[in-house]
Amino acid sequence: MSTHSNTSSNRKQIIKQRHREVANDLLPYYTAQLYIGGNWVDSASGQTLQTRDPTTGEVLAEVQAGNEADIDRAVDAAWKAYDDCWAAYSTADRQRILTEIADRIETRKKEFAKLESLDNGKPITESRDDIDLVIDHFRYFAGAARFLEGKTIPTDSNNHIQTIKEPYGVVGQITPWNFPLLMASWKLAPALAAGNTIVLKPAEQTPLSIIEFIRETEDVLPPGVVNLITGYGAEAGAPLVSHDDVRKIAFTGSTEVGHGVMKNTANTITDLTLELGGKSPVIVFPDADIEKAVTVTTKALFFNAGECCCAGTRLLIHEDIYDQFLPAYMEEVGSLTVGDPLLDETELGPKVSQAELERTMRYIGWALEADAEILTGGGPPDDEALTDGNFVAPTVISDLDHESRVAQEEIFGPVEAVFRWSSYDTMIELANDTQFGLAAGIITDDLDSAYRTARDIEAGNIWINTYNEFQAGQPFGGYKQSGTGRETAFETLEEYTQTKSINVGFE
Repeated sequence: MSTHSNTSSNRKQIIKQRHREVANDLLPYYTAQLYIGGNWVDSASGQTLQTRDPTTGEVLAEVQAGNEADIDRAVDAAWKAYDDCWAAYSTADRQRILTEIADRIETRKKEFAKLESLDNGKPITESRDDIDLVIDHFRYFAGAARFLEGKTIPTDSNNHIQTIKEPYGVVGQITPWNFPLLMASWKLAPALAAGNTIVLKPAEQTPLSIIEFIRETEDVLPPGVVNLITGYGAEAGAPLVSHDDVRKIAFTGSTEVGHGVMKNTANTITDLTLELGGKSPVIVFPDADIEKAVTVTTKALFFNAGECCCAGTRLLIHEDIYDQFLPAYMEEVGSLTVGDPLLDETELGPKVSQAELERTMRYIGWALEADAEILTGGGPPDDEALTDGNFVAPTVISDLDHESRVAQEEIFGPVEAVFRWSSYDTMIELANDTQFGLAAGIITDDLDSAYRTARDIEAGNIWINTYNEFQAGQPFGGYKQSGTGRETAFETLEEYTQTKSINVGFE
C-alpha cells in the first residue's frame, strides 16, 4: 500500500473518530422519542428510522417513525393546550416566552452548531451563522408580537367597525433538511407569537437539532403548545397536511411535493404557506468589479453546498467581461476547501444523504450527455479520506442549452451553469425563463441598472451586490411555482392569524 493511501486511511479514521466523539457528547439518547402533549413517547407503531452522518456514513441515532395515529394524538394535544391555557396567554406572556427561548439557544449555540454540522453536513462556520439567525428570529418575533393590531374602519353610517387579529388555533408545520433548526425557527417563532399551538414534522434526514431544541425549551412552554412528530413524509407529513382539525399548514420543500401539499389542503380548505424550489439567476453586468463579482457569485451557489432553495444556480455573465470574469471565478471555485464540516477551514461539506448525492450526479450526467462542458468538478473530490461521505466537488458547467433539464430543474447541489449575454432584453427573458421565481442576484455598480433589473425579474427576493443574507424582518418567499406567502417578516405573523370584523350598530 502506498504512503498516500496510508495517509488517506489515517485521515479518514481521524474524521470518523472526531465525529464519533462529538456525537457521543451531543446525543445522550440513541432512540429519540416523539414529543406529544409535553411527554416523550414512542410512536404508535413502534417503528423507528435511522439518521446518518453524511460525512462518515455512520449511524448517528434512531428516532421514532411517527404515523397517522401519532399525528392524531399530537393534534388533539395541541388543541387541548390551546383551549386550556395558550389562548389565554397575553401578548406580553408570549413575548417573554419567545425571548426566553432565544436566550436558551444562545447559551448553547456552540452545541447546536456542532449538531447541525453533524446531522446535515454543512460547514461549522455556516452552522454558527444559522444558529445566530435562529436566535435573532425568535427575538424579532418576540418584539413583533406587540405590534399585531387590528384597525378601525371609517364608515358613512353611525356604525363602529373594527377588526381584530386572532390565531388559527392548531397549525401544522413541515420543515426541510437543508436548514434544520433555522427553518424550524422561521415557522415556530411567528406561529407562537401569533398565539397558535403547533404540530411540527421535521425532515426525516435531519431531526436531531429540533429534538434537542425541544429538550432545551420544553420547560418554557406549556405542555402541548409545541408537539414534535418525526417520521417519513408519506406516513407522518401527509396525515398532518390533510388533517381536518389543522387550521393552517406551513411547508418548506420541493415544488413537486408542494403540489401534493396544496392538493391535500384543498380538501379541507386549509390556509397554506409554501416555500418551494428555485432556479435563481445571478446577473453580472459589464461594469461589475470582478473581484467583488467573484466573491458574491461563489457565495450565491456554493453556500451550504448548493443545498439552498434560493441558490444562484444560473450565472449570467455579460459578454464584455465574460473572458475576464470566468478565469477568476474558476480560480475561486477551485480554491474552495472541501472536507470535514466540523473543521473551521472547511468551506464545502457533503450532501445530506446518499440519495441526494446520486440525484446531483444524475444531473451532471445529463449535462455530459447533452455535450455541455464540465469546466471543473463533475464528480467526487480527489481526497480519498472523504470517500465514505456524500461529497461532490464544486462543479461548473458551460455550453448548456437553457431549455435542458439541467438548466431548468432544481439540482440542489454544488453545480453552477454559466451563460453569456449581451442584450438586456434577452438576458431578462433568460432570467425569467423557468417555472421558478424565488430569488435572483444582480451585480453592478450602476444604480439605474440594478433597480431596473430588480423590477423586471420575476422573483420574490432580489439581492444586489450580495447574496444569501436572511435578516429577520426581510420577507422571504417566491413568485410562480416557488411558493405562496412570506416568511421571516412581520407579514409572516399576520399569515398566522385570521382577521375578524366587528360591526357595531347604533341607533
